Amino acid sequence: MRILEIRDLCKVYGSGETRVDALRDVSFDVDQGEFVAIVGPSGSGKSTLLHILGGVDTPTSGLVNIAGTDISRLDETKLAIFRRRHIGLIYQFYNLIPILNVEENMTLPILLDGKKPDRTLLNNLVEKLGLTDRLKHLPNQLSGGQQQRVSIGRALMNNPALLLADEPTGNLDTENSKEIVSLLRKFNKENKQTVIIITHDERIALSADRVITIEDGRITRDSKNAEVSAP
Repeated sequence: MRILEIRDLCKVYGSGETRVDALRDVSFDVDQGEFVAIVGPSGSGKSTLLHILGGVDTPTSGLVNIAGTDISRLDETKLAIFRRRHIGLIYQFYNLIPILNVEENMTLPILLDGKKPDRTLLNNLVEKLGLTDRLKHLPNQLSGGQQQRVSIGRALMNNPALLLADEPTGNLDTENSKEIVSLLRKFNKENKQTVIIITHDERIALSADRVITIEDGRITRDSKNAEVSAP
């Protein structure tokens, strides 16, 4: 089943001499359960693309359909609600709230939506993420790898249609990077969670089901089964 449809997506910053075409007529689809790596050199537009998919930024033109909703047509309020309910975001620098403990950070998006956290789901995620004995710890009491696991758990608490990760291992050492990628793959395989990951890590790209390469704001290659390596 198709979970994501992108058509003729463009993003322009500035005008005249300062105009920057960050994305140029980008089109592709993603099926439910795919694990997709998006690669490309710095400034290629891949992070801009991820931010638009995550509802953090808006396109200049084009269609972004996620689970049957064209989010490019939503106003700011509706987009924020959709993002909170249907999209999970994982960042390189974790973005945890320093005064909240692990459990509070993980359940914050649910509480902001005025809902009661699903304790069964929370406990299941905590166990899979290896955080059972860390629930009452603050972020500064955790290692980098543990903080990123918390951010993964937070992103998954709403059972998102899409799990988007922007360089999730960029701030971690080799061992923790392997653990994070393994966890993302675990949720992808066991829960059919759709994952789109921005990465410079060739190992991540090669482990993906599919690699999309972006250069100068355009898709230059879209290969199944990681037939290409990251630049």
